[in-house]
Amino acid sequence: MPTAAVNARSARLGLRATPEQETVLRRAAVVAHKSLTDFILDAAYQAAEQTLLDQRLFMVSGSQYQSLLEMLDRPESDNPGLADLFSRSPVWDNK
Repeated sequence: MPTAAVNARSARLGLRATPEQETVLRRAAVVAHKSLTDFILDAAYQAAEQTLLDQRLFMVSGSQYQSLLEMLDRPESDNPGLADLFSRSPVWDNK
């Protein structure tokens, strides 16, 4: 979280939680050596940044866009490494 934002907090946010959620959040804040507010804001801010970064928006020039379309239109080629990877069972299924 930007340092300036910590020093100049002026926006007010409100939320409601179940008693169980509050207990877990308070315990986690203590373990992280943070106030409950700082813990929740940091976690929410990180989740928000990740959500925004996960958006798939590509800004390219006209020629780059045309090159991308040409690549996407090409027929697929054999990729033995990828075929091998997809033929394996996921690690989480082996438990």
